Amino acid sequence: MITDARALRSSYLPADLHHRDGKINQLADALRPITDGDIGEDAFIFGPSGAGKTTLAKYVVRKLEREALDLRWGYVNCMSDSSKGDVLHRLVRDSGLGADLQKEGTPTSAFLDRLRECDDQIVAILDEVDVLEDESTLHSLYDLPNLTLVLITIDEDDLFAYFDGRLRSRFMGSEMIRLEKYRHEELCDILRARIKAGLAPGVIDERTVEYIADIAAGDARIGIGILRRATKRVQGEDESWITFDVVDSVLDEVLEEIHQQHVDDLGTHKRLLYEIIKAAGEIGVSELHRTYEQRAPKVKSTSTRRRYLSSLESKYDLITSDGKGKGKSYAVPDF
Repeated sequence: MITDARALRSSYLPADLHHRDGKINQLADALRPITDGDIGEDAFIFGPSGAGKTTLAKYVVRKLEREALDLRWGYVNCMSDSSKGDVLHRLVRDSGLGADLQKEGTPTSAFLDRLRECDDQIVAILDEVDVLEDESTLHSLYDLPNLTLVLITIDEDDLFAYFDGRLRSRFMGSEMIRLEKYRHEELCDILRARIKAGLAPGVIDERTVEYIADIAAGDARIGIGILRRATKRVQGEDESWITFDVVDSVLDEVLEEIHQQHVDDLGTHKRLLYEIIKAAGEIGVSELHRTYEQRAPKVKSTSTRRRYLSSLESKYDLITSDGKGKGKSYAVPDF
């Protein structure tokens, strides 16, 4: 039944990226100077969840690796690594420059020196960049003469509202790449490609592929998750093919799995806020901040906490809120 399980994973990087040719070319053109040993043009990728932002960035950079002899790159998910030290440590480790540098006890200047002293060009992909704890992280990376930034987030306006005037000015001329949700037929093509790469013929028919795309509503992460879970369910029950009923039976599991993946990616302070809300069932904003301040190892500012809460709610659907101002309360939705 399964010919290549990797093709059914959300992290799988396909040989061809369907329906993103223009965006591929846009990002590739921004990074192309790297093939001549020069710094590339910093780029932003915006778009809703499941639109393929991270896949696009990794796909283009990996293609660039085939053309550029002196290229290193690193990927950071800022939901889990949001402090300056965490980001820089992840970058030097991911790019193969800091196996000997420990995260704890190493000054950020040591990570920056390791990046600066590298003779190669470096591409830094920063995902969920809107939840960075410290704006100085971007200032420091921007100042490196051999590093190009690819910054990923959902909402363009929210990100630039968070930036200080100096950052807005610095990134004013950067390449802006905007993705939309996949249309129904586009998502069908993505699922067909995964099926061709990962499943034996006859496991799923065209009507069921279209049914999955309908349910996923333009979100490739949900569509691929349904395909993977449905395959696992059929294989476990020793059935021959994926039906509508099987798809329906795994949907809640897929949504819960994606929810849990978001939770697992949370860094220390975002996770603490989430866990306080979850444990309480429902909690008022004043009590939430008071409990956070009692439990946090190193308290973040109120404005930073508000930004974290906004991201947890509006971008990742991990929490809900009701009311305004001091009467506002938070809860974790049921699955």
